[in-house]
Amino acid sequence: MFPFKTLWCVGLLTGLVWAPVAEARFGKRNTPSDSKSSTHDSSADPDTHEASAIGTEDDDDDGKKPRSRNSFDDDDCCSDDDDDDASGGIVASLLSGLFEGAARTIANTGTHLSERLDPETSQPLLAGQRHAVPLSFRLSAQRLLMLDDVRGVDLLAGLEGHRFGVETRMMLLKQPTDDGTVGEDDLMLVSAHLTYAFLVRDAFRLRAEGGLSTAHAPDITLAGPSVALSFEACLFSPLDFEARAQLTPLPFLQVDATVGLALHLGSLMLRGGWRGLYLDDLGTVDGVAHVDRMHGPYFGAGFTF
Repeated sequence: MFPFKTLWCVGLLTGLVWAPVAEARFGKRNTPSDSKSSTHDSSADPDTHEASAIGTEDDDDDGKKPRSRNSFDDDDCCSDDDDDDASGGIVASLLSGLFEGAARTIANTGTHLSERLDPETSQPLLAGQRHAVPLSFRLSAQRLLMLDDVRGVDLLAGLEGHRFGVETRMMLLKQPTDDGTVGEDDLMLVSAHLTYAFLVRDAFRLRAEGGLSTAHAPDITLAGPSVALSFEACLFSPLDFEARAQLTPLPFLQVDATVGLALHLGSLMLRGGWRGLYLDDLGTVDGVAHVDRMHGPYFGAGFTF
């Protein structure tokens, strides 16, 4: 079952990579051809002016020589050194204690611990329950480095029980304009899904998702039904394989596929992999279909409790 799911996700991602090249940005109107020839000459700006010389002396200078920065009175010498050292030591101790406490908490919590002992019976509580814990909360952020100078971030928050759960995702993208103007086009994709894990085992979890997906483009905002299928499997402790595919068929077409790895260090989770995104507004902006095809690596971190 694992090889079939893996090949399915890789095949979907390959299809996105070799999709036809887009002629215009998703959700953006076509502009006249002469817009590409428009330029902005900063030298013609009437508001610009030359900077004045730095260091010009004031006419009201009284001629007195200013006191050197390195000079000081004998009474001020080292008067506050002891207090500064004491304050610095206290702050350093507090920061060190906070850091050690946070590191200990991260290392000793999380749903992917290989073993957690009951303080009363000293028996393992979560041994072998990596993907079958009764309740988990996930919070993560990922950096997207798509090809063709497309940059973005992806944020995730989710709460999941043994089978049912809820999660929301938000992707913020910046891509170069395609009409010859200077600047970038902003695109925001948001989804809210209910999830149901119909296969739950200690070593893997396969879930179906359904809900609402929205796209906020330069010239239009669209919303439609969305479905997804996601899969997580333990390769070896503490490394997981992750794959996900999301589809929004109407009123715009969105196909979003992810394949990657997740390293669990207690409750801290490090992620990385490859992501492909295909967007088509189906002509809802001006009657002409505008398509965007993006793919590239991603990396990020988060917490799983």
